[in-house]
Amino acid sequence: MTIRPRCHRDRLVSRPAPHRPMTAFPLRTKEAMTQHSADPAPNSALATVAPRRDWWRDAVIYQVYPRSFADSNGDGMGDLEGVRSRLPYLRDLGVDAVWLSPFYASPQADAGYDVADYRAVDPMFGNLLDADALIRDAHENGLRIIVDLVPNHSSDQHEWFRRAIAEGPGSPLRERYHFRPGKGANGALPPNDWESIFGGPAWTRVTEPDGTPGEWYLHLFAPEQPDFNWDHPAVGDEFRSVLRYWLDMGVDGFRIDVAHGLVKADGLPDLGSHEQLRLLGNDVMPFFDQDGVHAIYRQWRTLLDEYAGERIFVAEAWTPTVERTANYVRPDELHQAFNFQYLSTGWDAEELRTVIDRTLEAMRPVGAPATWVLSNHDVTRHATRFANPPGLGTQIRLAGDRELGLRRARAATLLMLALPGSAYVYQGEELGLPDVVDLPDEVRQDPAYFRGAGQDGFRDGCRVPIPWTRAGSSYGFGSGGSWLPQPAEWADLSVEAQTGVPGSTLELYRTALAVRRAERDLGAGDSVEWLRAPEGVLAFRRGDFVCVTNTTGEAVTSPAYGRVLVASGEVLAGDDETKVPADTTVWFGRA
Repeated sequence: MTIRPRCHRDRLVSRPAPHRPMTAFPLRTKEAMTQHSADPAPNSALATVAPRRDWWRDAVIYQVYPRSFADSNGDGMGDLEGVRSRLPYLRDLGVDAVWLSPFYASPQADAGYDVADYRAVDPMFGNLLDADALIRDAHENGLRIIVDLVPNHSSDQHEWFRRAIAEGPGSPLRERYHFRPGKGANGALPPNDWESIFGGPAWTRVTEPDGTPGEWYLHLFAPEQPDFNWDHPAVGDEFRSVLRYWLDMGVDGFRIDVAHGLVKADGLPDLGSHEQLRLLGNDVMPFFDQDGVHAIYRQWRTLLDEYAGERIFVAEAWTPTVERTANYVRPDELHQAFNFQYLSTGWDAEELRTVIDRTLEAMRPVGAPATWVLSNHDVTRHATRFANPPGLGTQIRLAGDRELGLRRARAATLLMLALPGSAYVYQGEELGLPDVVDLPDEVRQDPAYFRGAGQDGFRDGCRVPIPWTRAGSSYGFGSGGSWLPQPAEWADLSVEAQTGVPGSTLELYRTALAVRRAERDLGAGDSVEWLRAPEGVLAFRRGDFVCVTNTTGEAVTSPAYGRVLVASGEVLAGDDETKVPADTTVWFGRA
């Protein structure tokens, strides 16, 4: 069946924020010590309104990892129809847009980030009709849809690459990738010393059609993910066509995977003596953050601006500094770039203040909003990161102190949502989910696990399907179990178990997002006014709003800056001062 594209659509629906009390945690006052309950049934009435201009500058965007969100057909794997069925949940959570990780046709060597056909839906997720229905229903629910785009590499099953292998040396298709002769006797050594992010060499030698060992091809990730050669004009032509295909389908933007990696240094020079490469490193690399990528994005921005409705680009750009990240969001390039420096910062007040200041200062000259993020599908969930001692990075395989981790994660979320700019939420973090660190080896699928090189397949732990109900073979994920096993204790972390429960993490998110949208325009602006605070405490003002975050292990006394709007933990509020417990954030507003 052929789908008729819907061009340049500019119709969205917005909804009133659900009414709920202004504290997500029971608030104790010295006078009455009364508790406020959260509303278990948010108002989901819809009203058609004109789209909000510059929506992306302060948007809260929810990342859906489709295979782990909701399974509609009982095969154990999440799918697009499953996502569609849960759109009301996302609407009532209070987010503005949904970012979908890849659902394209793929052999799934790297969970869909190895794309074989950029214009097709993989059968495991559904078909193009399902994608069309999802986009339509999202818009009816007041949600925008952002889809992943993977332009750095394709699958080795992509038609171009398959023909390049079949046609042998000299094939014009090989020019669209990085094929090179090897070094050493009979070309038996890789063309240079680059290493894969997943471990091992970044080069694989092919067997030519006549059966002999032949050229090598570059893959900064898994061998099944050959890197495109963006110096070849056909590559740019193809991706501009792909952009138009999905824009005509009605998507509202693209998250660009490995946005910093498309262009490689001339001549592919050796890296030299270096540690095992990590995606989260701060070093300058000849294959990352090359200045040539910006010409590509300027072309893309011109194309995108032809479409109504303020469609956007979001860069996954790991750069040495936040100042380098700002280059990707200049006025004629991309709209947002993930703030990985912030994500990588430990639970330390001084370090957090430094990265907040540097981020705001770097974005201000280019007129771009700061973009904050704490978790995603590639890093350990922040409820687990903060449960462990500092210095372990974002790739942790230890459970740590889960109570401590959740307390800090809740406080970190309120801090993030109080900052000016846009924020990203990774599915399940609103439930306080930790990483699953004890998955059996036989179920793990992260290619880093199979590649070795000191890595441990850590990403599987943050990709376990989320729980919706207290009971069932997969806690409501689907009727046929789940592709990765869920811990038994997740029944108590499910959406059902937390809905309407005062103090639950889900109600904390719902309340904070409602306050952010309806009560205080917290995402607006580009600065904060820091207030005097004890060591280990962050306090800043934004108009009549004040955020206080205690990162220490002891309770502190804060001035009462007004009425307590939201608190990540129980607080004792008085007329003149408020007791802020350890690892807790409090939002104050006008009395």
